This record gives sequence, C-alpha cells and structure tokens, in this order.
Amino acid sequence: MKKNFGKSILVFLVLLAAFIWLNNTNLFDSGEGNYKFLAHRGLAQTFDVSKVEWDTNTAEIIYEPEHPYLENTIESIQTAFDLGADVVEFDVRLTKDRKLAVFHDFALEYRTDGTGEVSDYTMDELKKLDIGYGYTADNGQTYPFRGKGTGLMPDIDEVFAAFPDKELLINVKDGNLETYEVLWNDYLSTKTAERLAQLTVYGDDAGIELLREKSPSLRLLSVSMMKSALLQYELIGFTGYIPKDLHNMELHLPLKYAKFLWGWPNKFIKRMESVNTRVVIVAGNGKWSEGFDTEESLLTIPDGYNGYIWTNRIDQVNKR
Repeated sequence: MKKNFGKSILVFLVLLAAFIWLNNTNLFDSGEGNYKFLAHRGLAQTFDVSKVEWDTNTAEIIYEPEHPYLENTIESIQTAFDLGADVVEFDVRLTKDRKLAVFHDFALEYRTDGTGEVSDYTMDELKKLDIGYGYTADNGQTYPFRGKGTGLMPDIDEVFAAFPDKELLINVKDGNLETYEVLWNDYLSTKTAERLAQLTVYGDDAGIELLREKSPSLRLLSVSMMKSALLQYELIGFTGYIPKDLHNMELHLPLKYAKFLWGWPNKFIKRMESVNTRVVIVAGNGKWSEGFDTEESLLTIPDGYNGYIWTNRIDQVNKR
C-alpha cells in the first residue's frame, strides 16, 4: 500500500514537472520578428550612470556631445521616431497655471537659466527659459548648448499635436496627485479609445491608482504595482494563468532578473500581450534609466526576444 502510494506521488511529481516545463519552455517557440525600441526622453545627452544619485544634476556630467539634441523637446522626440523608435518616453510636471510642462528635473537651475521649480511658473514663463543653459561636459569650462534652448520646453499639448498617432510613454515626475488629475481631466479623458491605446503612463503609486480608477484599460506602471503583480505571477504563472493585476500594464524589467519569469522570454511576452501589457527590458538594475545604448549591449539580449528595449541612444543601436 505504502509502496503504491509512493509510486503515485512520484508519478504525480514527474507529470507536474513535465507540465511546468512544457507550459513554460521556449524550445518550440523561438519568437517572431525583432525587438522594438523605446527611446528615453527622445534622443538625449547621456552621462555616466555610475555617478548618479537621486539628486544628481546629470546636465553637469554629460559626455562630450555627439549630437545636438536636448531631452524632452519636440525635436528630440521627432528625431527618435525618425531613427526608428517605436515608442518615445517624455516627462511632465505641473505648472503654476495647471498646464503640463515637458521637463524632467525638480530644480529648474539644473538645466535652465531659471531658478525654483516648474510649479512656480506659468507655461508662458517657462517658455522663456533656456533649457540648454546648464549642460557641460568639462566641469563648467564650456557650455555647448547655452543659448540654444530658449523656447524649447514644450507642454504636453504640443507633444500630442506633433505626434497624433505615435506611441508615447508619459512619466509624471512631481508626485503630486493634482498632476494626475489634470493629466486625466484635461488631456487623457478627451482622447478616443484608439488614441488611449497608444498611450502609457507611469509614476508614483497613488497617482497611478487614481488613473486606474479613471480607466481600467489604460496601460499604467508604478514600481510597487509592478513588483506586486510579478510576485503573484511567480507564484502561479507556471500554470499559464495571468493575475488580473498584470493586465493593462507596462513592465520595465532589468534583463538580469527577467530571465527568472515563467515562460521567459517569448511565452511570457505573448502572455502579457494577450492582456494588453507591454514588456520592456532595461539594462543594469533598473534604478537609473540605464538603457541598451551601444551595439555591444545588444549582444546580451536573448535570441528571439521580440518585446521592447529601453535606450537612451536610439542613434547608436538601431542599425537595421
């Protein structure tokens, strides 16, 4: 009796292992097509990520410029699309007159000739600033973009008008619930379902929760939201079941961790696509927007991977 019971348990475990393997292996699914590009802030000036802390002024530590574009401008976004980006990310902050300025830093003096914060100024006042003022690659000896960025800070309306049918990723930077309310009430709520399907928003937990209440189908991302949903997936994803919390999301996955997900890469991507969730891999640990920015870095991407890759240098990596 005990012997038969032991055999039954062994058979069950073998069958379970076979089921898990067959349900998650990519051996019979090599993937179709090429990976796609998500361009961070359009085409931007880059810097040594290893020197970055939460309050680092990255404009002060840029590499010697190899192109004339400044992040978060219409020109940089257009150039990224022209160079083959499938999606472009840009940042927004709330202005004094409840507009959404396309700008990254909490301190204007980091990049511009202004002082204070975006919320201290109207959009018209922000338009008068030189967003190239603070960039230097040689510890302040020269400022190659000074005088070249006046009037180049757009608002979100300008981005939507310039790219009416492009995939866009909106990063809400100021952690203010009012910003999310303005984003939804004044901008996103007026979009068609087809247009909303081309837009994704990421930011802090409270703001993203607010947007989820407004729209169950808009693709959204916050770090806590992603971690919680992926933990659920790790517990039951071997069955092929996709937790509801993973629906209508964007996932920014450090490549070195993504390989532990059930079905990675191709089955996982197909599962996510089936619930309107976009998979994006990032380099490093995902903390400082480290991207696949060189041809050498592309060699680490798994064969057959057909999701998205995060890049700060679309001009360097899209050679096809």
